[in-house]
Amino acid sequence: MRLSRSIAAQLALGNGALLAMLILITSGVFYFGTVGVLDRSVDGKIVSISNRLVKTYGNRPVAALAREIGEELTDGIDSDTEIFLVTSPSGQPVVGNLSRWPGAGTPLGQLVNREVIRDGRPSSARLYVRALPQGGLLYIGRDLSEQRSIRDLVLHALESAAALSLVLVVAGAWLLHFQIEQRIGAIRRTASEIEGGNLQRRIDVSGGDEFARLGVDINRMLDRIEQLMSGVRDVSNAIAHDLRTPLGRVRAGLDEALRRHQSALPSASPAQLPANPAQLPASGELTSAARAAIEGIDDLIVVFNKLLQIAEAESGMRTQSFAPVDLTLIGRDMVELYDAAAEEAGVRLTAPPGQLPVWTDGDHDLIAGAVASMIDNAIKYAGPGADVEVSAWSAPQGVCISVRDNGPGVPAAELPRLTERFYRMDRSRNQPGNGLGLAIVSATAALHGGRLQLSDASPGLRASMWLPHAASVPAARPPGQRLGEPQSAGTEDSGAVLA
Repeated sequence: MRLSRSIAAQLALGNGALLAMLILITSGVFYFGTVGVLDRSVDGKIVSISNRLVKTYGNRPVAALAREIGEELTDGIDSDTEIFLVTSPSGQPVVGNLSRWPGAGTPLGQLVNREVIRDGRPSSARLYVRALPQGGLLYIGRDLSEQRSIRDLVLHALESAAALSLVLVVAGAWLLHFQIEQRIGAIRRTASEIEGGNLQRRIDVSGGDEFARLGVDINRMLDRIEQLMSGVRDVSNAIAHDLRTPLGRVRAGLDEALRRHQSALPSASPAQLPANPAQLPASGELTSAARAAIEGIDDLIVVFNKLLQIAEAESGMRTQSFAPVDLTLIGRDMVELYDAAAEEAGVRLTAPPGQLPVWTDGDHDLIAGAVASMIDNAIKYAGPGADVEVSAWSAPQGVCISVRDNGPGVPAAELPRLTERFYRMDRSRNQPGNGLGLAIVSATAALHGGRLQLSDASPGLRASMWLPHAASVPAARPPGQRLGEPQSAGTEDSGAVLA
């Protein structure tokens, strides 16, 4: 995930930036509160000594001032840093510890920093120069080497503290990001599992913070959603089961009535009657009505069977029968099964020769039924003269079995709705069907931890069912033999797959 799109990263970086700014401000306040106070203290002492000497000895002979300064230099107080100098009106030194000092251009009555030679050593000094009433100048100052040492010590301490604080800030920001990402990640993983069909999954709640309260609210919402979904599923299944049985009875009754009616025809012997009464020629209103009713009931039974198939896939009841299956073999079997139907519709149905086995873990019958639905959908809507190709391959992100046609295709805006139950485009309303084929494929793919991808084939439509890789690839077996089935498995079982 990009950091610019992560709320956890943004919060961590924002808090880290605020803490870093607080550290810088605190360090600045501490620096100016220590070094600045020291500087002001030194400046105040220099000015105070200068004022005292001028006030006391300004109108007295220079010899008295010289004696006072001599005592200041030898009293052992601040002897390492103090600077004194008295010059005559001609600029000659009278008393003091400077052998080189600023010239006449030095401003009077102001504190300045100048380079001097004090006791024979070069020194950076803080000086305050005043004119004496009897002539000459009075230099009072302090050597700055001690202040610079203190300043360097404070700076180094602040730098070390700032570096350590920044490390702690970064560590704290990362910890904040990690904790938030973990809590949000747990919610997202739960949502992903629920999206995959596990409606019993709930968010693990611990503590009493905002995330815990959010988890409780989401779990309560999920309980309600599961209750509603279970109710809808139970009602749908009950309707499908309860209506399929009486419809079958009605169909059987109509079938029997139609047989009795046809058997009463004097012009036809029983040997001449076809096995399916719906294939008998019309012989009046009763026969036509019975035939239409039987066909309508058959269509309803197909719809109910497909709804039950979708419900079974969404419930996850078939996951215990998962085993390695070869998508290439399933595609080849379905191409053979639908070859006659494709030829009747004027469609050329093929599978590329020489495809390698492509393995996934799943229910063979459900996957075969899904592939059959994709092929049936392509044959039905591609139109006469179209080509339909069934292929399977393996990729790093999973395995895929795809059905591609070069028919008129589907507008991009319609693609997301093709997996909705009973959805049919306007131009396909006159085609036979019920809008459940791709819904079955989508439910089957979701049950197997995969997905159905519908895309523009330019021209035509490509329906691709992506599934996870098989956990293990089984040993080679005789061609055409399904995993876990005897060699005698034949066409009758293939028909059961599509029921």
